[in-house]
Amino acid sequence: MIPMLTLLTCLDHTAGDRLIQQISFAGHDIVARLDTAHDLVSAIRGRTPDGIVVSATRRHLTLDVLAEADDAGIRMVAVAADDAERRYALSLGLFEVVDARASWNDIEALLRGGVAVPRSSAPDGGAGTVIAVWGPAGAPGRTTVAIQLAAELAFRGRTVVLVDADTYGGSVAPSLGMLDESPSFAAACRLASRDSLTLAELERIASRYASPRSAFWILSGIGRASRWPELGADRVTTVLSTCRQWVDYVIVDTGFNLETDEEISSDMFAPRRNAATLAALRQADRVVAVGSADPIGLSRFLRAHVDLLEQVETAEISVVINRLRASSVGSNAQHQVQQTLGRFGGLDDAVFVPLDTAGVDAAVLAGKTVLDAAPRSPVRSAIAQLVDRSIVAPSPQGTSRREARQAARQEQRGGPLQMLRARRLG
Repeated sequence: MIPMLTLLTCLDHTAGDRLIQQISFAGHDIVARLDTAHDLVSAIRGRTPDGIVVSATRRHLTLDVLAEADDAGIRMVAVAADDAERRYALSLGLFEVVDARASWNDIEALLRGGVAVPRSSAPDGGAGTVIAVWGPAGAPGRTTVAIQLAAELAFRGRTVVLVDADTYGGSVAPSLGMLDESPSFAAACRLASRDSLTLAELERIASRYASPRSAFWILSGIGRASRWPELGADRVTTVLSTCRQWVDYVIVDTGFNLETDEEISSDMFAPRRNAATLAALRQADRVVAVGSADPIGLSRFLRAHVDLLEQVETAEISVVINRLRASSVGSNAQHQVQQTLGRFGGLDDAVFVPLDTAGVDAAVLAGKTVLDAAPRSPVRSAIAQLVDRSIVAPSPQGTSRREARQAARQEQRGGPLQMLRARRLG
């Protein structure tokens, strides 16, 4: 005989009445019916139920609820009335999400079984957007821009994976304070080479950055440059194609080198060090080209930009000029740099990111995104402008002042919960 379950519910009126009736009819015990996330947190601390059924709204589901449930080892299923609510639950790291019209039998199966794989988490049509972040030699700030792009897109309610595909040494994980002994992007490439890469495997190997403002997946890069042969072109292409089915946006932090001279090698099947970068650029729907706002950085960017155009066939290119400051280019710095871009590169629509050493250093020191460590930083404002202007339309979800105030209050109570839900493996 299958044992009955003891349950906590925190549901809105739309789904609550129907599900509670079905739960009672099935003979399960509802020990408490809660109305808000705050009430649910208190109830979890005072009881040890077998499961929790919660509506996927900000009123009923928060990171505090997930933290308490994880600490107590209680399974939870979220009920989503629409796509926005489903995305909200996914952004927090809860993947056991069902439609509000689902029957109790479907919910019970998740409560008694393993972790649900969010195979419907990709946008309608099953094709997420790949954005490659590239820049020339000289560390113009590719990784910083890539991390902030991922954070801003997640802040707007999108599901995101940040991929570190730099074959000269990955830096995404260290920038976010993650001790990563096993690079997950290399692991994904190995699975791809064996035709074993699935959405479930991606979720198993990926890490998770989570905070009250944004949450996204991370496929971390190689820490030792000598491991570059693991990131072959075919493998990278397969991984990015699979990621398209997994999330709304795939942000790829690429290497700087676009050279193809290595292909004159007599061994036609030998691995190519720059293959991962070139494969990512060819897979991309949009390329964010990052240059540094100083005479040397601009010279490098303009020369390498010509090579970039040869590698990118159909993707749109957004130019980001990083670390803008008058001390390196003179007064009216933005105008000076804009004139240089227009005269020597024919570029007249760049996004300028001001130098904010204090804000970026605070983020690296804390192992956070700039969005979390310095939300009023001009770096954050510039990347947000790029996201809203060129990538997604402004959305009230995740961008309202009310939500910003709520997030600030959560930080004051205890700070962002770094890596709270790194992997939900049951």
